[in-house]
Amino acid sequence: MQISLKWVNELVNIKKVNLDYLLEKLTLGGFEVEKVIELELNGEKILILDISATANRSDSLSIKGISKEIAILLNKPYKKSKYLNETLNWDEQFRDVISNYKLKKSYLSFLAFTLENLSDLNSPKWLKQKLFESGVEPVNNFLDFQNYILLESGYPFEVYDLNKIRLKLNSKEFNLSLIKAKTNEKFIANNNSIYNLNESILTLKANNLNLSIAGIIPSKEFAYSDNSTSLLIEASIFEATSIRQQSRLLGLRTNRSSRYEKSIKSMGLLNSVYKLIKLLKVRNPNLICKIHTKGQIFEEESNIIILEYRKINDILGPIKSSGLNELVYISPALISKYFDQLRFAYIFKPNQLIWEVTIPNSRIDDISRPIDLIEEIARLHGFNKFLTQLPFTRIAGIEDVSYRAKKKLTLSLLNSGLNELIHYSLNNDSIISNRPVELINPLVTEYSNLRASLLPGIIKTVQENLKQGNSYIEGFEYGHVFSKNIHLFNSRTKLQEQEYISGVFGGNKIKTDWSEDSKQLEWAQAKWKIERILRQFRCLTVWEPYSGEFYKNILHPTKACEISIYGGRKIGVFGQIHPILAKKLNISPDLYLFELNFGVLKNSFKNNHVRKFTPYVSYPKIVKNISFIVDCKVPYIEIRNLLIRNGTIWLTNVLLLDHYQGISIPENEVSLCLELTFQSNKQTLQNKDVEEIIKNLLVLLIRRFNILIRL
Repeated sequence: MQISLKWVNELVNIKKVNLDYLLEKLTLGGFEVEKVIELELNGEKILILDISATANRSDSLSIKGISKEIAILLNKPYKKSKYLNETLNWDEQFRDVISNYKLKKSYLSFLAFTLENLSDLNSPKWLKQKLFESGVEPVNNFLDFQNYILLESGYPFEVYDLNKIRLKLNSKEFNLSLIKAKTNEKFIANNNSIYNLNESILTLKANNLNLSIAGIIPSKEFAYSDNSTSLLIEASIFEATSIRQQSRLLGLRTNRSSRYEKSIKSMGLLNSVYKLIKLLKVRNPNLICKIHTKGQIFEEESNIIILEYRKINDILGPIKSSGLNELVYISPALISKYFDQLRFAYIFKPNQLIWEVTIPNSRIDDISRPIDLIEEIARLHGFNKFLTQLPFTRIAGIEDVSYRAKKKLTLSLLNSGLNELIHYSLNNDSIISNRPVELINPLVTEYSNLRASLLPGIIKTVQENLKQGNSYIEGFEYGHVFSKNIHLFNSRTKLQEQEYISGVFGGNKIKTDWSEDSKQLEWAQAKWKIERILRQFRCLTVWEPYSGEFYKNILHPTKACEISIYGGRKIGVFGQIHPILAKKLNISPDLYLFELNFGVLKNSFKNNHVRKFTPYVSYPKIVKNISFIVDCKVPYIEIRNLLIRNGTIWLTNVLLLDHYQGISIPENEVSLCLELTFQSNKQTLQNKDVEEIIKNLLVLLIRRFNILIRL
């Protein structure tokens, strides 16, 4: 946006302001000056600033707006125009522009007025010069006046030929209304393009005639020309989101719609209308002005923000001062002075060091929180006047439970040969048996759902890696998964988000012994890998066959387990990949997958993270094996716990050596071989003492689980 300093000087006295100082103030104030242009018009040198304003400052997209900002930054008074003190005696005829109450959300203000008896639309020399200074080519007709109002106030008026409208309707009287278009309705715009409208597009109609696509582009049929003597002028402000959506649907963005998209306010709308009429009356003394239609002139309510002095100092820190050893902060009196510069009404409570600041309508979009007010204070004081060093603190940070648990688990997985993977949380996988959490407005169909599991993304990565000619990837991933549960009684949907850790390994042949050939990982080896990782959290786990529906398309129907904490919550699942899925994706069926609830693991780590250190025992161990047959429905963890509780303090470890079902073993029963380790930290154990303990343990096992001892 090109800003003439000569034009700005009419509103703010900047004659004696140094140019470099002004540029520095604008830059620190958030207005980047792209370049400085020097023009010579009629023997006079004029400086032009090419300024870029931020998107949230719609109040600064005009000469008046940027002049007010310069007045604030330089702490200078702003001059008001004289014409604002005058009134116009209009024959006001009010009509409600909206026929449908729901459409009132589409516009903030609407005013339509007529101008008749126009005889001279030539623009004055001074107006042409201001347009030229602002980078707009003058054309010496009504468009010059239209552009002038746009540059000065930022309001984009739409203009129609009044005589053409009356001639088409065959009537001098007509009603204006904002109405949603009909599906497949044709509209010929003044850019000679034809647009197919639908019920999402808002149109301005004169009775049944389309005058314009509201807020975007007028109809070609009612465009004014140099010969027009009567005009209908629409001075309206439309809601930014509505205009943005309609422009996207039409694939059309105009100078007018781009202004509305920046959410311009209506507080200066009537003043701009007065200014236009006063300009036209200079050369058209017989001009007849009438309000044709007036809708609401909506002013947003002012916002009140509570600001604490302590918070200002915490955010901005100390200011630069001449003091060597003492930190100096911006004073409350100076903060109040800056609020005065900003023209913000406020109440200061000195006892509490609190300000109650009322935000004007023009700044309600970009100032809504205390941090926004703090930014304004820093902007006026100068960001370069604050100390840039961070405050020194002696408080050392601590690692929370979640961080320590994740650190321990990650290290264990990395030591097991797995790599960390990262995937998008959006997908469209159908292999998970679950009702997905769908996005309302996905960018593409491939990313239309929030993931319910990490495994589909990991499996896809394995497949893509093989397609590139690489080996099977073994990795793990932390990530959030999403699900929705429907309440049984009120049918309400509850969305849930949980953090999971999932992974894949296997597929590559490995060598477990130097004397053997390489072979695929077996089920017991893969299961032991997960057990070893879970041991890092020192929690007793129960492994049961998986019988759920969620992973039925991913995990093997007979080689999948559900893992739970003994007497507690479910941790997750582990299993071999489903052979049908492996064949479909053309990958190895010897892949093993796991998905664990990190929240449950974290709680287990929190409850069991204290390590107990004991002195090294120098007395020898006695190791004994026991073999027996037991019902296969008896959990191993219950057998182990019974032995630990009753094996005296000398029983230090119970290890499962063998698990066998098959020939010579009755149906629905299993043969187990356990290794029992005995050791004392005070004496050398005698074999007879250990044999007596084992004898008692076997009696307990027979009574409790009805075992059959194998010799």
